[in-house]
Amino acid sequence: MADVGGVVADPGGAAGARDNDGRGRDREHAAVQAYLDRAYELLGAMERRTSAAERDAAARAAGDWDATMAQRHLVRRLASLRDDSSPLCFGSIDESAGRRWHVGRRHVEDARGEPVVIDWRAPAAVPFYRATHADAFGLDRRRRFLLDNRRLLDLLEEDFNDPHADGSVATGGLPDPLLATLGHARQGTMRDIVATIAAEQDRIIRAPIDRPVIVQGGPGTGKTAVGLHRAAFLLYEHRRALEHQGVLVLGPNRLFLTYISEVLPSLGEVAVTQTTLEGLVPAWPVRAEEPAEVAALKGDRRMADALAAVCDALVRPPAGDLAVTTRWGSVTVGAADLGALLERARVSGGPLADRRARFRRSVADVVGRRIEARRGVVVDRPQIAADLNADRAAATVLDRMWPTTSPAALVRRLFTRGGSSPAVGPLDAAELALLARPAARARRDEAWTAADLPLLDEAAALVGGSPRVYGHVVVDEAQDLSPMALRMVARRSRDGRSFTVLGDLAQATAPGATADWGRAIEALGDPPGATVESLTVGYRVPASIMETASAYLAASAPHLERTRSVRVDGDAPRIVPAGADVPGAVASVGRGLLAAFQTVAVISTPDRLDGLLDVLRHHEVPADPPGVAARPGHLALVRAADAKGLEFDAVVVLEPAAFLQLSGGPGLLYIALTRAVQHLSVVHGRPLPSGFPVAA
Repeated sequence: MADVGGVVADPGGAAGARDNDGRGRDREHAAVQAYLDRAYELLGAMERRTSAAERDAAARAAGDWDATMAQRHLVRRLASLRDDSSPLCFGSIDESAGRRWHVGRRHVEDARGEPVVIDWRAPAAVPFYRATHADAFGLDRRRRFLLDNRRLLDLLEEDFNDPHADGSVATGGLPDPLLATLGHARQGTMRDIVATIAAEQDRIIRAPIDRPVIVQGGPGTGKTAVGLHRAAFLLYEHRRALEHQGVLVLGPNRLFLTYISEVLPSLGEVAVTQTTLEGLVPAWPVRAEEPAEVAALKGDRRMADALAAVCDALVRPPAGDLAVTTRWGSVTVGAADLGALLERARVSGGPLADRRARFRRSVADVVGRRIEARRGVVVDRPQIAADLNADRAAATVLDRMWPTTSPAALVRRLFTRGGSSPAVGPLDAAELALLARPAARARRDEAWTAADLPLLDEAAALVGGSPRVYGHVVVDEAQDLSPMALRMVARRSRDGRSFTVLGDLAQATAPGATADWGRAIEALGDPPGATVESLTVGYRVPASIMETASAYLAASAPHLERTRSVRVDGDAPRIVPAGADVPGAVASVGRGLLAAFQTVAVISTPDRLDGLLDVLRHHEVPADPPGVAARPGHLALVRAADAKGLEFDAVVVLEPAAFLQLSGGPGLLYIALTRAVQHLSVVHGRPLPSGFPVAA
């Protein structure tokens, strides 16, 4: 899809007569080009003024807090004004009331402060995205511009007063830019779509910040773009709060984050943290894998209750009285009183560390009050607490009653000691045995798995309280998140309800993944107002490729809805029987695709990619190893599990039958088949899975 965003006002109203001859179209073309040129000149002037103000603030910043804050604001504004070679203005709308607005990437104004370009997120831009002949949103006309950087190539005009108008292009007979830009070559990273946002996408993007939105969308429906543009829109609508609180974008892996990394910065938004679930908890690196049934159990919502039970089990009633030696003399607290203090703190609520500290303070307070009653003096409570800690015997008794712990120790306790218990919370003995594993000698060497991370995060919340929260959270490829992982996501939201969840249930591959969005909403804490929005139209993947993928989906998962693609262009998928020399066939197909397309990927199982790089280089086919982002002129080798959310001009799916040997294999194969936006080749030496067409 294309770049751009914003709206431009033409105070003079709609242009004059619209000639139908060539000279009239040429005049219209020249007038629009002149308007665009002026907008760029004014943007440059705004940048120069902002740069001068930033230099002045920097000169005054030393020792001046206000100047320092002003400089930081101006630095951010300067970054948003710099020309990044993306088209600035992508269309115009004429209101029935007589005013014309030009829609573009960012706000631009003239020297008097009059708007020339208004940000695409402004309310005035809504009709550009949503107007139809059925509901014109008060418009007479809409134009879309086909652009090559700053140069206007053509215009598409829609007359909402003409019921017979079909939106045909004013010159050249080109199709609607919404479709014309879809087949553009990939550059290796995702681009923004502000020029081509569809009405169903715009409604989701502009949803209120306190409305949790779950977006279900098949391949190519733009759900990732919708999530990122919703983040950009909310940063525009709630600038002060969100620049302070930040926005969190969670992706499935680092390759995906690299792919989307330029979208929000291209829209001038920098108050964003983009990471993975693993990146949220860097203290516990993933070092191991585990059977699917173990990972699925760890993702079960009941694990939260099991960890809470382990937490409660740490607290033990007193074995006897507590004798304390203080600088004012000795005091004994009876076991009954000590037990009452313990129970009161245990049920008082809050993180474990806070309740433990509350218990210790209550003991110190009882000791202090008894000394005061006996000696008739006021005793300083911090001094009593210090004496309690200094009395080793008393401190040992209190530590046995309520020991300190850490998130890792809590999870390790469930995995090691839980296995010898008949039950822990809702987990039975068989489930505890499934979780059981020996602890590493050193905690830093613990072989944590990906499914352990939500448990560690849950334990961290139980022990120490909430982690850093953000003003808004966007999580992509959420169909693979377990209920425990979704709790991890919800914990990062400012109030547990400001988030956008994006996914496609047809692409679920992870063990323990949430089976439906209703369960996902429950795992997120059942926030009020949560809605599931569906994107049903595929804009990116050509219909011929979607038909192949959907035929396979119908055979492997007939209960899931197919995506309807509006793209009738693109090659028919090519099925390539490779015989005995499968790597050689990949080299031959890859070489041909590199000559025709910018970004080309080979997607397969890890074992099929092992050694393929050497074969490709032997055949003099440029290629990069798995894990490297796609770049023009080189084949990208992509592991099946890393392909989620990515797009390439052309894709070679290598040995489809091998996918079915992986956990979540059917979903992984469906994902691989829907990564191409122009061409798909399927190379195989083994028989194809059910649902595949045979080679022509």
